[in-house]
Amino acid sequence: MVRIATGGDGGGLAGVEADLLAVCVFEDDDVPQGLLGGTAEVLKDGDFSGKKGSSALVYNPDGLRSPRLLLVGLGSRSSFSLDTLRRVAAAAATRARSLKLDSAAFALPVAEGSAARVAATEAAAEGATLGLYRFDRYKTKAEEHDLSTFTIVSDDEGVAEGAETGAKLAAATVLARDLQNEPSNTATPEFLAQRAREIAERHGMDVTILDRAAIEAEGLNGLATVGRSAENEPRFIVLEHKGGGEDEAPIVLVGKAVTFDSGGISIKPTAGMEDMKFDMSGGAGVLGAMDAVGSLGLPVNVVALVPSTENLPDGNAFKPGDVLTLHSGKTVEIVTTDAEGRLILADALSYARRYNPAAVIDCATLTGACHVALGDHASGLMGNDDGLIEEVRNAGEASGERAWHLPLFDEYTEQIRGNTADLRNSGGRYGGALTAGAFLKEFVDYPWAHLDIAGVAYGAKAKNAYTPKGGSGAPARLLVELLRGRARTGEGANA
Repeated sequence: MVRIATGGDGGGLAGVEADLLAVCVFEDDDVPQGLLGGTAEVLKDGDFSGKKGSSALVYNPDGLRSPRLLLVGLGSRSSFSLDTLRRVAAAAATRARSLKLDSAAFALPVAEGSAARVAATEAAAEGATLGLYRFDRYKTKAEEHDLSTFTIVSDDEGVAEGAETGAKLAAATVLARDLQNEPSNTATPEFLAQRAREIAERHGMDVTILDRAAIEAEGLNGLATVGRSAENEPRFIVLEHKGGGEDEAPIVLVGKAVTFDSGGISIKPTAGMEDMKFDMSGGAGVLGAMDAVGSLGLPVNVVALVPSTENLPDGNAFKPGDVLTLHSGKTVEIVTTDAEGRLILADALSYARRYNPAAVIDCATLTGACHVALGDHASGLMGNDDGLIEEVRNAGEASGERAWHLPLFDEYTEQIRGNTADLRNSGGRYGGALTAGAFLKEFVDYPWAHLDIAGVAYGAKAKNAYTPKGGSGAPARLLVELLRGRARTGEGANA
């Protein structure tokens, strides 16, 4: 991974030594002072205007020690955000790598000494690290060249700390992406359990792993039933970070981790089924977030619950028409075995009660319906507590992992009332994301929010400069942003 550093610019940009110097320019702004010669000509000739996403490379610019100057467009000042900065930093870093350079420097478009400088440094470090991510461990001819150093140009005190924090936030997403992108014959439930053990050892957390026998003994019947037909046994993963007060109620993060979802007896169509290795993305995001919680040493109590299994057909598989008694004691009539994620989440949400949580947030690639509704630009956000919903939404805006509030009207609950049991595990085609959320709501009696990440968890092509094709790592950074807010205020991020 690239080394993120900070360096002084006491001599101005002219004194920066790097193979490439990237400078941000707002649309229709004058060229920054200290950039001379050919740079001004590029602007004057209209080759570069500062439009968002635009860039221009100038070789051997007059007055600079860096042999290459990359101008990157920020768009208008009125639309500028930290996510814009993540994207341009990623674009600068990847451009330097594509040129097979060893070092790049990045000049922040925020005034020296301003309160926003540290946050900007953090965002730039995040963007550069995430933009340079690639998963090529299974390629026999993987790309060998990588950028060695990405330096954020600054003399301000505290900026180095911001760069370090940004790199740690990005590392959470990198860990989640690595877990997502692993093939399902590697990333089994036990594989995820071992990664959780490593996180616990790295950061001094408590870890508990329930195997099949312990899952059955605990009464986690949804997880046990979905996993009983798989040769790779299910696991129930519990990670506990005790950074807050002894009597402080924890935040509980729940992540669905179906390491491969064939649909079971209700088997999915062949086309695209290979992407069902990504059905563990919620669990991957939660594990990534916990790694960042540990590396940042957040002074909050956090519990992660990751129910993990495969969903495969065989003679022992559960069937449409079956009735299950879940951990809470509620009964569920199975309409389709391809709605298995809500069964294992319901068990985890019931298990979470023992912690008397301050709040619970679950995240899951739960429904294709949510992907249809929101595309790949936002997670679906539901819940039973307006304050927590707003907190999650604000954390999504700050992190660049947006979430959009969707309703849970009583009518959606009526759609999942069972005929031979308390509930059905599917409410039919219409409002599918909302009936899934309504199903989960039946298992909570504490402040709760649900993130349906089906549209944002992975993609067949790059979403933006720092989100490549494959696993995105969402919503790891959203979760960490929320927890950082709790640590700052003692009440809730941006609440």
